[in-house]
Amino acid sequence: MAVGVVDAAIETHGLRRVFKTRKQVVEAVAGVDLTVRTGEIFGFLGPNGAGKTTTLRMLATLLPPTGGKATVAGCDLLTQPDQVRKRIGYVSQAGGSDYEVVGRFELTFQGRLYGMTREAASKRAAELIEMLELEVCADRTVKTYSGGQKRRLDIGLGLVHDPKLLFLDEPTTGLDPQSRARVWDEVRRMHDRGTTVFLTTHYLDEADALCDRIAIIDYGKIVAEGTPEELKRAVAGDVVTLTVAGSSQAALDSLTDQPYVREASIEDGSVRLYVDRGEVAMPAILRQLDAAGLQLLTIGLHRPSLDDVFLRQTGRSLREVAA
Repeated sequence: MAVGVVDAAIETHGLRRVFKTRKQVVEAVAGVDLTVRTGEIFGFLGPNGAGKTTTLRMLATLLPPTGGKATVAGCDLLTQPDQVRKRIGYVSQAGGSDYEVVGRFELTFQGRLYGMTREAASKRAAELIEMLELEVCADRTVKTYSGGQKRRLDIGLGLVHDPKLLFLDEPTTGLDPQSRARVWDEVRRMHDRGTTVFLTTHYLDEADALCDRIAIIDYGKIVAEGTPEELKRAVAGDVVTLTVAGSSQAALDSLTDQPYVREASIEDGSVRLYVDRGEVAMPAILRQLDAAGLQLLTIGLHRPSLDDVFLRQTGRSLREVAA
């Protein structure tokens, strides 16, 4: 982690959150160190229950930390929570809009809560309606909105006071592909306007497509951090997966010591190999399996993905955990 970054929108040191029940103590966030730079889209990637939302809720002043310290939007999280709230926007997983209220009224009312005059709040609502392409539904009750329209309204509520830092908690969960794409476009537009965006997600494609940098969290601890490309390069080569008729262990044993194989493991009956150059290694793999008397059933080659990064760091596939 970069320490003492001058141009940091968020900086944390040893941030912790412990939940206590009658039977046990659960450390949901176990000493998180983070630096989010001003103007970037920063992704918090991990499965449900990893500590993403708990961390975000602490940074948004909705949950007091058990330990550690943090600076958010230039303010101390512990001693200046009111100032933090004035400077940030927050969009929860559930959203904050009232289903029985008209969308335009929701935006105007939110502006009034931030101290705007009625005229200024109405003007800001109109700007957001145009920006978020909500003209067709702005004057209807929220209960008539599609999932994508409601999510864009939720984002609008977080942007009413023009915050320089916006927290988005699982912004596209449950949306259809078209609605997800529109939310992605809006996140990119916010980024282009200079807004710092901190988003949590368990979608690999979302993190890869949107984020300038990513931190992968698992069991309350950050296990990897960097740009998507940096993280994928660290996986060490291409990934070959294969299945054979008979023993996967026998296939693993025959391939592990080959010079072109960097790492090898078995995942759900498939042999997973990390190799230097997949297109060169695959013919050699076929020859080795044939020499070992093993019948190949399937084989595939792909470049490292964020799921490979998660698998390498945790021993589990994020796709399978999320499912």
